Amino acid sequence: MKPDFSKVELIPAIIQDFYTKEVLMLAYVNQESYDYMLENNETCFYSRSRKELWHKGETSGHFQKIKTMTLDCDNDTLLIQVEQIGVACHTGSYSCFFNTIKTYDEQFDNFIIEKIYKMIDDRKNNPKEGSYTNYLLEQGVDKICKKIGEEASETIIAAKNTNKDELIGEISDLVYHVLVLMYDKDITVEEVKQKLSDRHKVQGNKKVEHKKGEY
Repeated sequence: MKPDFSKVELIPAIIQDFYTKEVLMLAYVNQESYDYMLENNETCFYSRSRKELWHKGETSGHFQKIKTMTLDCDNDTLLIQVEQIGVACHTGSYSCFFNTIKTYDEQFDNFIIEKIYKMIDDRKNNPKEGSYTNYLLEQGVDKICKKIGEEASETIIAAKNTNKDELIGEISDLVYHVLVLMYDKDITVEEVKQKLSDRHKVQGNKKVEHKKGEY
């Protein structure tokens, strides 16, 4: 399956963060930019204003590594999931879609874990003065593990108290430090999700008989 550029010269491409599923931008693709993406696994578009190919990140360094590329049912729109390096928007915003017009339901960020992990990666590649994350990464695994031990102890103490907000705060601190350890050891959120999924076997609405390595 591929776009038929003989029918239409340009087709829209929706760019989505592979890990968080956040929509990053909308651009347009012609045959030449499409072929480039297939060969190089990085996004490339056609700029309608400049009338030329636009290799995303070529001047800014904010490349988009292609993870998946999917056509819609009419073969005239692309959905491209990417690993975003840096930010997607020329304004400095991570996504081009930041001007909220109206919110109908209370918003809840389902991908905060992935976003924190991505922040840790950004701190590693773009160090920030005074960053606690940079401090932990520079100190290494011994310091990170020490902090996890401290946060685990504080979580246990908070669990014995009656202040729910305190416990939530300690659990949040613990999760953050575990994410730093994961990054330091090159373990992705997706790998942990997959392990959790493998261990949480279900048949219909009932869990299967417990076996070693399963929840």
